[in-house]
Amino acid sequence: MTRIARLARRYWVVTLTLGIGLVGIVLALAGAGWLVQWLFSVYALAVAVWQGVGMVRQMAQGRFGLDILAITAIVATVLVGEYVAALLVVLMLTGGDALEDYANRRAKRELDALLTRAPQFAHLVVDGGYQEVPVDQVRVGDALLVRPSEIVPVDGVLISARGAFDQASITGESIPVEKTTGDEVLSGSVNGQEAVELRATSTAASSQYQQIVALVAQAAESKAPVVRLADRYAVPFTVFSLALGAVAWWASGDPVRFAEVLVLATPCPLLIAAPVAFIGGMSRGARNSIIVKSGGVLEQLARARTAVFDKTGTLTYGAPALSAVRPQPPFDADELLAAVASAEQYSSHVLAASFIRAAKDRGLELREAASAQEAATNGVVAEIDGREVVVGKFAFVAEHAPDAVRTAIAPGELAVYVAIGGRYAGALLASDRLRENAAATLRELSALGVTNTMMLTGDARETAEHIAAELGITNVRAECLPADKVAEVAGIAERPVIMVGDGVNDAPVLAAADVGIAMGAKGATAASESADAVILVDDIHGVARAVRIGTDTVRIALQSIWLGIVVSVVLMVIAAFGFIPATAGALIQELVDLATILAALRAIGGRLDAREATEPRAGPFAPATPSSSSG
Repeated sequence: MTRIARLARRYWVVTLTLGIGLVGIVLALAGAGWLVQWLFSVYALAVAVWQGVGMVRQMAQGRFGLDILAITAIVATVLVGEYVAALLVVLMLTGGDALEDYANRRAKRELDALLTRAPQFAHLVVDGGYQEVPVDQVRVGDALLVRPSEIVPVDGVLISARGAFDQASITGESIPVEKTTGDEVLSGSVNGQEAVELRATSTAASSQYQQIVALVAQAAESKAPVVRLADRYAVPFTVFSLALGAVAWWASGDPVRFAEVLVLATPCPLLIAAPVAFIGGMSRGARNSIIVKSGGVLEQLARARTAVFDKTGTLTYGAPALSAVRPQPPFDADELLAAVASAEQYSSHVLAASFIRAAKDRGLELREAASAQEAATNGVVAEIDGREVVVGKFAFVAEHAPDAVRTAIAPGELAVYVAIGGRYAGALLASDRLRENAAATLRELSALGVTNTMMLTGDARETAEHIAAELGITNVRAECLPADKVAEVAGIAERPVIMVGDGVNDAPVLAAADVGIAMGAKGATAASESADAVILVDDIHGVARAVRIGTDTVRIALQSIWLGIVVSVVLMVIAAFGFIPATAGALIQELVDLATILAALRAIGGRLDAREATEPRAGPFAPATPSSSSG
């Protein structure tokens, strides 16, 4: 009952119109029919004037709308004495606005869910206690308490020994993630069942969740080009409707026929269908961890013909992993890897974590070093179990082991050389692995009409061509600077062009493309204003999913528009021959409006996502198709 009262207050004009109708019924039963005619007619004309003022203001801003049809229908029905039909047209007009607003609110649920969950306060650790402060007052380095089931207010690192966090709204992971001291904790994550302390590493404004919220707010306020195109249908549709009504009046000699035609000339398919569909499409994207900044992006995605990819962090994982261990006798593979991992514990190099993880995966014991020193850009030297272990570039290792020899590497690989106790001990090979579902994503894009693909990268040509060959990409540009990437995208003939990058060095080319998509799971790219869409999970399949959502949204928007137009035209033609009275026509038109809105709401995509989930497809939403890679 409370919800009904809230809706009645929100859509007070509809409530007033229904109230006027009920009063009219009471008066008619009391035998005051003449008063009903005056009540309905005066109220209908008052609404027509009110709507007319709004229409004039829109026209002054260069926007020609379809309200003129409804206003003309109200005036015409009053003049010919069809006052009941006049009130029904008022209900159609005000009810259409209310249905549009309600449908938009329904469509934006997933977008609004992110906005309403944004943390507002944080528990600051002060003098052995805790003080609640606004989240925007948190500074880097502050210690914070996060209570059970609370949302983490800012990005930080865990101080407590351990904790479990639900990161579903950030990364899409459905299972809570276990964290230990020193691990990164993203804002927007939901703490588990134990209170934990963390140290802030970002302010609220620069934290992951707030960046996502900013993108959502921007997305929620957009209007797609196809919506403006729908507005332009107003001129021919209005002219056709008025002309048909005039011909019906002229042919029959009855002015009532003009009113009967106009009450069926609904503006709702054009005014409502496209906005509702596009907001539904953005809502569907948000539910699938894809933030689309504007409805216009969905239209561009639906029409896209070319997809351009960065390599590192996009088509590959961006984190080189151990691919081979090549020991030099008398050393064996386990001994070599254990020594390297033990030494790399004291290195900040990007490969250190990969070697340590590989050693632990093999169950190898890591030793502590008596001393360790890192030589910037060259390698690390550590004393382990009384022996000097040197790990790094060939020239650096050769200084400590003159018998060192270079090892053969394939395109896309790099070698790390090792000396133990002054002797050359072998080499470890690492490569940036191709994403398992990259090839499947490209195939799906091709099926969706994005048939032209290109890879742009700053890497060496041999490495780039090796990755491209595995994926079947024939158009490759390597050793590119940011300006080179922009020039390449600008010169592509098959448009619109999608550019996909990790957002670190790709901001210029993301802005230059028709649609820039940032892989934003790692946080930095979520704030990139140069991207038109951000994929919140570390999964390239989101690109194909974004194109599919765009295609479905545009298709549903146009279907809904033409459904309403065709039905309205058919009904108007029937009314022109006098087979649909004005009152009946107004009632029928309400059903047409409702059908149009319901058709547009399909873009929210619940059934589409359910059907897609049953199809074999790569990504975290369905089993991935493995793809082997050596680099």
